[in-house]
Amino acid sequence: MREPVINESAAEVSADPSESQEEPQVTEETATESPEITFDEQFYPARPKALRPIARRRQFFAARPSLEFDGLNSTYVDWLRNQSMLGDANTMARQLSGQASMWQNSYARPNPRSAVERAPVWFTAYPLSFITKDGQSFLSALGDPALWDAFSQIGIRGLHTGPVKLAGGIRGWSQTPSVDGHFDRISMAIDPAFGTEEEFRQMCEVAVEHGGTIIDDIVPGHTGKGADFRLAEMNFRDYPGIYHMVDIPEEDWHLLPDVPENEDSVNISPETEKALQQAGYIIGRLQRVIFYEPGVKETNWSATKAIVDTTGKKRRWVYLHYFKAGQPSINWLDPTFAGMRLVVGDALHSLLDLGTGALRLDANGFLGVEKSAEEEPGWSEGHPLSEAANQLIGSMIRKVGGFSFQELNLTIDDIKAQSESGPDLSYDFVTRPAYHYALVTGDTEFLRLTLKLAMEIGVDQASLVHALQNHDELTYELLHFAAGHRDDIFELGGEELTGAEVAEKVQDTLRERLTGENGPYNAVFTTNGIACTTVSFIMATLGIKDPDAITAEQEAQVLDAHVLLSMYNALQPGVFALSGWDLTGITALDRETVRELTSQGDTRWINRGAHDLMGTSPDAKTSLAGMARARSLYGPLPEQLKDPASYARRLQRILTVREESGIATSTLLDVPDVSNRGLLVMVNQLADGAVQVTVLNFSDQDIAGSIQSSHLVPGATVHDLFSGEDVGQVDDLGSFFLELRPFQGTALLLKDPVAEDEATE
Repeated sequence: MREPVINESAAEVSADPSESQEEPQVTEETATESPEITFDEQFYPARPKALRPIARRRQFFAARPSLEFDGLNSTYVDWLRNQSMLGDANTMARQLSGQASMWQNSYARPNPRSAVERAPVWFTAYPLSFITKDGQSFLSALGDPALWDAFSQIGIRGLHTGPVKLAGGIRGWSQTPSVDGHFDRISMAIDPAFGTEEEFRQMCEVAVEHGGTIIDDIVPGHTGKGADFRLAEMNFRDYPGIYHMVDIPEEDWHLLPDVPENEDSVNISPETEKALQQAGYIIGRLQRVIFYEPGVKETNWSATKAIVDTTGKKRRWVYLHYFKAGQPSINWLDPTFAGMRLVVGDALHSLLDLGTGALRLDANGFLGVEKSAEEEPGWSEGHPLSEAANQLIGSMIRKVGGFSFQELNLTIDDIKAQSESGPDLSYDFVTRPAYHYALVTGDTEFLRLTLKLAMEIGVDQASLVHALQNHDELTYELLHFAAGHRDDIFELGGEELTGAEVAEKVQDTLRERLTGENGPYNAVFTTNGIACTTVSFIMATLGIKDPDAITAEQEAQVLDAHVLLSMYNALQPGVFALSGWDLTGITALDRETVRELTSQGDTRWINRGAHDLMGTSPDAKTSLAGMARARSLYGPLPEQLKDPASYARRLQRILTVREESGIATSTLLDVPDVSNRGLLVMVNQLADGAVQVTVLNFSDQDIAGSIQSSHLVPGATVHDLFSGEDVGQVDDLGSFFLELRPFQGTALLLKDPVAEDEATE
């Protein structure tokens, strides 16, 4: 086997140093280097100091050995060790421990406004769907200065790459493909399908040159079935401690199901789950089964086939996977703390080696699991260990100068709790389904309810990432109502409903209006939500049943509604995020084009159509990854930037108002009742104390009515931030009059009458 190739400036370690009693092969020079030396001037002479790697993972380039898979095969074990994430994590840690650079930033508490100031508007990329120039990689395309010039014009300052590291699994000597859009990571190495590490670093440099920040992903909740999992199956040293996995003695293998031929594991049935629980091996059923599908995933546990470990003993394991069987869950409270070391090492690699400025934490709400009372499901959501682990991850990221956000569907109470000690920002699952419901019904009552609940519970809107479309479905689980407060009473539509009834009412309405005969191009995604793009969601809302027969007038309505949703997300405190599907106006893919991908029930592939953001490959039928090209209503950015009426130019105007007024870091003061059910009013306080008011019309009708709030100062002049004109004055009742066209919105600034009088004296 070839020896691993290590950069001279990095630690010369061929395997996990914690696995051996011998000291890792680190020279005296590298062990005592200052942070300035480890930047490696000779390799990065022209790179700004802040972008040079502080620590580097092992650089391993080994040919695949032509030997059979066997746990007794030391060559195979070494091959796995040299590409394991735990090994890389330990190598990174050895280079960073004891360095002054680790003590230069505060880290104890989340700092959402600092994060928002650094990157107030994000573009969320999806590698599999991004069309590039012929021969150009995904990462090279994201680092194209022309793309960043366009982003700068529009007002986009952050880029979330999506997962680009190797993912999937390893079977024998071969790598298997990802089972979940590259969220089943198996290595810290960049997947060659997306580019190279050098292209990633170059992308970070170009972003910084344009005042931007690159946001990467880590996955604290699980890995794929890569080298780390295969070593864990072999019971090799610390590796079983990475996962929630239990070694089942051979005398009890009769409790386990047979693994089908050509498979490496099988999901256990509820009956087997109960039998293993009663036998004292596992904690049994959990609070819910994510991605439940009869015959595919009926529980959160799977059993491996018999594996020969490094001592020659055959073992069978039962392991936990909250998501798919190819995503074994990480154990955050194993005595080895191997899982923690792996995840933290992955974060440090992204921030200090690759040069990113922030990280998304995926699946980070499932980091603690505990046995409950008899016949009760195990405690797996809202667990204190999740909060503790997230605090540790968020603190480490802040400690090295980055920030983090979580994309996790939680109750509002849990979002509040985690905002106090964890990631700096959370994805807005509070109001996201509510603003969709508002557009579908032309009624903002439920949206106002969710905003008010968040204020009452103490969630700071500036700590949220308000997004249009991402790679997932339009999520409507509404956990705050369906789970956390299912028996509480809420008022909606003139009725008193329990939380569970509220969730059911909203879900039923969205399913009826957006799928089936009303939206045949959209699809229900399990129990989580609806697979659709922003454009296909709007089409169904407007009653457009055949996208191919859409008229110019209907396209204009779609654009107006899309701009309205952009205003809702942008003209409030917090981060505003949007995708390439939004920027180019992508429709849903025909299901036949992704039949193979959706065959296991994952309908989300219809909302992941390939798109050509910069118009570099107009004749391309697919992305580099093979995703089918979807229809674009708006066209590529260079064309849109020539048209003042385009989505990109209208978005630019929204983001200019947002930036110049400081809305992103403001504080939400009030969501008052309204005179028309289609109206939404958000009253914000800017950093200088001024009051700003966002008013939106979610209906397809003209609205003329009174805007009233206790925070509106009588006598104040109402100034429109878009037109630059004064449009009214607050009366003695704390109100003013406003007219809005269908799907129109605006941002208003109240000019203090006292300050105005003083200015004129």
